[in-house]
Amino acid sequence: MTDPRLEPWLDAVLAAPGLTGIEDRDQARAMLVEDALRGVDVVRGFEGPIVDVGSGNGSPGIPLAASLPEREVTLLEANRRKAEFLERAAAEFENVRVAWERAEEHGDRYSVALAKALAPPAVALEWLLPLVEEGGAAVLWLASSVDLAALSRVSDQLGGAPIEELGGLAVARKIAPTPAGFPRRPGMARKRPLASPE
Repeated sequence: MTDPRLEPWLDAVLAAPGLTGIEDRDQARAMLVEDALRGVDVVRGFEGPIVDVGSGNGSPGIPLAASLPEREVTLLEANRRKAEFLERAAAEFENVRVAWERAEEHGDRYSVALAKALAPPAVALEWLLPLVEEGGAAVLWLASSVDLAALSRVSDQLGGAPIEELGGLAVARKIAPTPAGFPRRPGMARKRPLASPE
């Protein structure tokens, strides 16, 4: 059974313009709550604080915070309107805070960085891995068409191990410091995604 605090959050997501294209409540529950909770076991494997990068409507961060009340969860969002929505939603969860900032400019470090539907996987990974402490991991919710070998090459460039695919999640363990020059300045990861050298 899911945390009852998720119901008003789900209602607010569906009522707010621009937070989801989903209109059906059952579909919203499946995509925003149940799909987010696929990450619980992976996240439990790493101790310490969690960041949901490009949190938008709060998924996967809010459902994971409800399921892992002992963990601090930061919802990182660059869009002010979305960050304000997240501030209201986070008020119901003692272990959640919101940071209105771009990932490339955020200075805190976490044991786990998450992204769901944020950007193409190589771009998302470039935003996530610099936020992760060595020994932690970046976790991406995947579409079925992702080239894991190419994503592993990007992970290697950022101090990450080869990608592990666990139940539709890409897990990049942080095994070395992120090299100097990363994260690149805002906009560069999307404009010029990291090359996947052959």
